[in-house]
Amino acid sequence: MNPSQFPEPTRIPVNGVELEVFEAGRQNAGNPIVLCHGWPGHASSWRHQVPALVAAGYHVIVPNQRGYGNSSRPTEVTDYDIEHLSGDLVALLDHYGYDEATFVGHDWGAMVVWGLTLLHPNRVNRVINLSLPYQERGDTPWIEWMQAVLGEDFYFVHFNRQPGVADAVFEENTFRFLRNLYRKNEPPQQPQPGMALITLARAEAPLGDPVMSDEELAVLVAAFDTSGFTASVNWYRNLDRNWHLLADADPIIRQPALMIYGDRDMVQKSETLAEFVPDVEVVELDCGHWIQQEKPEELNAAILSWLQRQDATRLR
Repeated sequence: MNPSQFPEPTRIPVNGVELEVFEAGRQNAGNPIVLCHGWPGHASSWRHQVPALVAAGYHVIVPNQRGYGNSSRPTEVTDYDIEHLSGDLVALLDHYGYDEATFVGHDWGAMVVWGLTLLHPNRVNRVINLSLPYQERGDTPWIEWMQAVLGEDFYFVHFNRQPGVADAVFEENTFRFLRNLYRKNEPPQQPQPGMALITLARAEAPLGDPVMSDEELAVLVAAFDTSGFTASVNWYRNLDRNWHLLADADPIIRQPALMIYGDRDMVQKSETLAEFVPDVEVVELDCGHWIQQEKPEELNAAILSWLQRQDATRLR
C-alpha cells in the first residue's frame, strides 16, 4: 500500500481531544484491532499491515495519537501521561462501540499498549508489541534510574533534563532528521544518547539504507512540519510520572501476547519478559528497529499466524 492508497482520515473526539484516525475494514465490524505507532512516527507506518489485516477479517483502526499528525496537541506536558494516552484508546473503543480489542504497538506505541493493558485490562483481549518489551517498574522512577545508570546524555534523560533543546534541533532539521533516522540498523549497538540524535538531525549525508521510499518519507516529514516535535517528545517527559501512576496496577499482563523483536534493533531484549507476561510468544526477525516497514511481509505472516492460532484456541 503506497501513501496515496492509505485510508482517508477522520477526526474523532475522544477524552477531551480529537484524534486523526485512519480506518479500514468496517465490513469486519465486531473484530477490531487497533494499531499504535511509535516515536517519531505516524499512523501511516502501519500501511503494509492494514490491507493484510482487513483481508484476514479485522476492523483495523489506526490513530495518530495525541501530539501527532493532525490530532490534538495539548500544551501541558502532563497531558501526555499514560492515563491520558491510554484513556484516548479506551474512548476510541467507546466511539466504535467495542468493549475490547486486540492492540498492536511499536516503540512508544508498545509502551502505551503495555500501560493500557495494566490500567484497563478489561478493554484489551490480546497484545502484540514490536521492539519495546514490557518495562519492569522497579524501585526507582525510570528517568532517575536511567540518569544514574546511563548518564545525563542518554536521550531519555536528555529530553527530560534539557527540555526544548532537542525539540528545536529536530524542528530546524525535520527532513534531515527523519531521513537519517529511518534507516536499517547494522548489528546491535548500545542505545544512542541524546546528543547522538541531535548529531543525526544535523548530518548532511544519509546514514545507511532507507526503510521507506521518498514518497513515504514525504508523508512523515509533512506531518512533523505541521505538528513539530515537542508534543511527541512530551511523552518521554512523563516517564517518571507514569512510574507513579502505575504504582497500584497489577504488574502482570495476563492477556495472550506476541512480542516481536528486530535482531538488529538497538532496543534491548527483555530477560524477564515471561515473568511479567506469562502467556507470551516471542518472534525475532532479521531487521532493525522499524520492523513493520523493513520486514512487512515477514511481520504480517508472524502476526496473522499467531492471531489464527489464538482464534483456534478460543474456539476449542
